[in-house]
Amino acid sequence: MLHPSDRLQSHQLANLRESLRRSRAGSHTKTPTAKAAPQRLADGSLFIPKPVQRQLGVRTQVLSISALAATVELNGKVIADPDTGGRVQAAFSGSIVPAPKGMPLLGRKVVKGELLAYLRPVGSAIERGNQQAQQAELEAQLSIASHKLARYEQLTGAVPQKEIEAARIERDAYQKRRDFVSASIHGNEPLLAPASGVISVSNVVAGQVVDAREILFEIVDSSRLAVEALAYDASIPANLISATGLAGSTALDLKFIGSGGQLREQALPLLFRISSAQTMVAVGQPLKVIVATAQGIKGAALPRAALVKNAAGESVVWVHTEAERFVARRVRQQALDASRIAVTDGLHEGDRVVIAAASLLSEVR
Repeated sequence: MLHPSDRLQSHQLANLRESLRRSRAGSHTKTPTAKAAPQRLADGSLFIPKPVQRQLGVRTQVLSISALAATVELNGKVIADPDTGGRVQAAFSGSIVPAPKGMPLLGRKVVKGELLAYLRPVGSAIERGNQQAQQAELEAQLSIASHKLARYEQLTGAVPQKEIEAARIERDAYQKRRDFVSASIHGNEPLLAPASGVISVSNVVAGQVVDAREILFEIVDSSRLAVEALAYDASIPANLISATGLAGSTALDLKFIGSGGQLREQALPLLFRISSAQTMVAVGQPLKVIVATAQGIKGAALPRAALVKNAAGESVVWVHTEAERFVARRVRQQALDASRIAVTDGLHEGDRVVIAAASLLSEVR
């Protein structure tokens, strides 16, 4: 389903193409409509009548050159916040037994400490045989210790109290050892949620046999996510002022948490926390991290919508030079933040730049 802004832009593009079609038709029939239709002039500039400008929603901004913060663009990805996310792994080899509520499904909300499933120990026939033999031996030793304690208690007064206490301790020790061995054979280990959130990964089904250390479930709090980026300049953390993220067309406000002191694949990992509310991103999603540094540059700040590509693939902006005339200017630019760019060359103070419907102007032929 198209976003409302996408549907509006598609409608505007359709109107522009209809105007171009009328312009071509008017050039053959020599009707007055040719004067009121958009067209590309011989020098590459555009003639766009005022009614068409209003129809396309063309908006301009007077350029102002000032001192801006130099930025660095880093590659990053969305990760679960280490403070709120969690992972459930198998402590030993076993089979999965469903909890009373059933197996956790993707997207299910859980709270910290909630029972997700059970892990039943499994082993080879030799291991099970050895455990059963050990259990039988402990049963025999427990029976002997219990009878010994019973005889001592019947001879209270003739047998020193310390021997009776020693016999009782021995009986209790054999009983605990028997219970532990029995639990290792027949008991189920509960798998509890380590954090509150939603189930983002579920790699098991009922009855599945898993190995030790295998990841069974992952829990993510979608309202608290983080971003990890890789910086190939180790001085970036010291000069960092602010940061924003760009995931597709979604802009994110980022808060710098810290950086690692060790290179990973010749890059320094940086950790940010997403501070934007109701972000439509998912764990593992790649994005661009735009870091503003303490260094300065001179340029003009413009919305990203002002920047378009020409037929040669060069970055250009449309300058409104006259009431119904637009000229494309090649520019040199860099990212300023998630929603703006900084033009450092190609424009002059006071130029009136198109900041809305620039992509529609590029469709005029």
